[in-house]
Amino acid sequence: CPTAADLRPPNGTRVCAQLYADNSPYYDQCCAGDVLAVPPGSDVPYMPRGWSARASSLVVGTRCELTVWSRKAKKGKSRRFSA
Repeated sequence: CPTAADLRPPNGTRVCAQLYADNSPYYDQCCAGDVLAVPPGSDVPYMPRGWSARASSLVVGTRCELTVWSRKAKKGKSRRFSA
């Protein structure tokens, strides 16, 4: 997986978090498959199409925090992740 400081795509824009579709019990094979990039300041009450219950691993950038909910529309239990 990339480090928190490495979350900067080739075009140089900042990314606060990346969610990955594939995971593995072997660390060097984690953070694979499709990637969902979360830009700074995002407020998304619903997962994008095709991502519901699909994210298996994530990396949160420095000076960022990602809050996720167990149910749609920011309902249910929440959990916060940071670098």
